[in-house]
Amino acid sequence: MIKARNGDDHALDALIRRYTGFVRLKASSYFIAGGDSEDLIQEGLIGLYKAVRDFRSDKETTFRSFAELCITRQIITAIKTATRFKHAPLNTYVSFSQTPAGQDDSDVTVGDALAGPGVDDPAICVISTEELQSLVFALGTGLSRLESEALRLYLEGLSYEQMAEELGCDTKTVDNALQRVKRKVLAHQAERQVLL
Repeated sequence: MIKARNGDDHALDALIRRYTGFVRLKASSYFIAGGDSEDLIQEGLIGLYKAVRDFRSDKETTFRSFAELCITRQIITAIKTATRFKHAPLNTYVSFSQTPAGQDDSDVTVGDALAGPGVDDPAICVISTEELQSLVFALGTGLSRLESEALRLYLEGLSYEQMAEELGCDTKTVDNALQRVKRKVLAHQAERQVLL
């Protein structure tokens, strides 16, 4: 047991093999909603691992008694967790790779039925590239030095306080510069909409 706790994989494997039958017996006494017996056995093995990790030989108990307690508690905790419906969204998910409503005769999956972004269309790719180039040009020529630097720092993920320190001004000045950038971007987009 000491070797297993100290990282000896062979000792841990031997200990797990020794107690696997006990874990199976303990797990067979319980039922978990939405799961099967293997789930409870896995929980029991987690309890066994925790027993190896937490057992203290200076206490007046045997490892077997301590392991039984840890295994039982882990299994009961798993059952309580399963009945709380905390993970109901995960347990009742709909796979994108399965057919809608379990229709086995259909080749269309949920993922196929969802609308995609339409990025594969070459016309959209060209227009998006032109729009981005136009915006970059407008920002490059239409922003003041402070606005340009504030935007660069903002895009790098700095906080307003960090930006103010780097630019040598207060946070209100940074906020005002970013608000002007936002207005210029919106004005550029509105102008481009008229052209399209």
